[in-house]
Amino acid sequence: MDKMSIVGGQKLQGTVAVSGAKNAALPLIFSTLLAEGEHRLSHVPDLMDVHSSMQLMDSLGCQCHFEKGVLTINVPNKLETLAHYDQVRKMRASILVLGPLLARFGEARVSLPGGCAIGARPVGMHLDGLQKMGAQIDVVAGYVEAKVDRLKGCTIDLPFATVGGTENLMMAASLAEGTTLIQNAAREPEIVDLANYLQSMGVTIHGAGTSVLEIKGQPRLKASQHQVIPDRIEAGTLLVAAAITGGDVTVKNCRPDHLQSFLDILKKMNVKLSIGEDFIRVEAGESYKAVGVVTEPYPGFPTDLQAQLMALMTQAKGLSSITENVFENRFMHVSELMRLGAKIVIEGKTARIEGQTGSLVGAPVMATDLRASATLILAGLVAKGETVVSRIYHLDRGYEKLENKLSQLGAEIKRVKS
Repeated sequence: MDKMSIVGGQKLQGTVAVSGAKNAALPLIFSTLLAEGEHRLSHVPDLMDVHSSMQLMDSLGCQCHFEKGVLTINVPNKLETLAHYDQVRKMRASILVLGPLLARFGEARVSLPGGCAIGARPVGMHLDGLQKMGAQIDVVAGYVEAKVDRLKGCTIDLPFATVGGTENLMMAASLAEGTTLIQNAAREPEIVDLANYLQSMGVTIHGAGTSVLEIKGQPRLKASQHQVIPDRIEAGTLLVAAAITGGDVTVKNCRPDHLQSFLDILKKMNVKLSIGEDFIRVEAGESYKAVGVVTEPYPGFPTDLQAQLMALMTQAKGLSSITENVFENRFMHVSELMRLGAKIVIEGKTARIEGQTGSLVGAPVMATDLRASATLILAGLVAKGETVVSRIYHLDRGYEKLENKLSQLGAEIKRVKS
């Protein structure tokens, strides 16, 4: 099992490009199940989760070809409607095959998914919405079994702005009879990206990026092509890497408008930013200020960047805080940061970080999930001596060659084969 070795103390310098968004690419891949033909997705990141998605698609009868960021998916007229546990267990996003398969074929049997252990993240809201659209759903021996003659449009009021639930119901509604209204819908940029692709396939969608989505279903959709949006979480991670090392880095091919709440916090911390249409430059401030952050659904502060920000908070003067309101169990990285010398206290849903410049010292640590793995690498960039991060297969699920990008900026980082 690979490990990552980081020797801290190097100020990052230069320019780095952001890859395509994992959280946009995965639902886009599964949305192709809605239409027979050849789909073409570009700017797809080369990640473990993308390859797992391709394996799942192949098991359903599709043919996937991935080369240099371009993923071509040939979807046949008939598909397997059973998604086996062995394919689905690798990541939670696999549940997103349920809506498209059920909508197109009137039946689906999908294993309950696996993935990062950052809380329950139940699929109940997905299933409740499909039932409102007329589906008969049972959960038997770890599988969701769903049947329907044809899904019918209706009004679905989500109790929480779930991203995966919104995506699953959007795709299901695309082939439903009539109009579906999703209220309290997720507003993330990845939702808008999926809506754009569904519209290119022939669906009529209004309200993408707002809390109310209106989807007019079609009897049949056509294959199309699309470019995946840049990964805002990778962009944020690279910005923290620049700031935590006191560097000067330009992050290009990104969407600053997708990161507004995060950029606002960096400014409050005294991180110097220059922002263009598709780039963000970080120049380190003389010292960083403590701040308080509360994670919220988009456009609020993203839960997927709270761990990385916590690494930067260890270098800020004063007492910072992060309150996690989106997922439970998302402070598992805290004990590992404390192994590096971080002073952190958890009180319920809030972590309090007592920061001090130069407070971290390298040590062996273990990644517990995808974002935690990136956080420990960020901490290692500023820690004195060597930090070795184990279980970095989590990193490979969501970051495309992060160590290469950091090395190009001057970081002393290398992958170590076990």
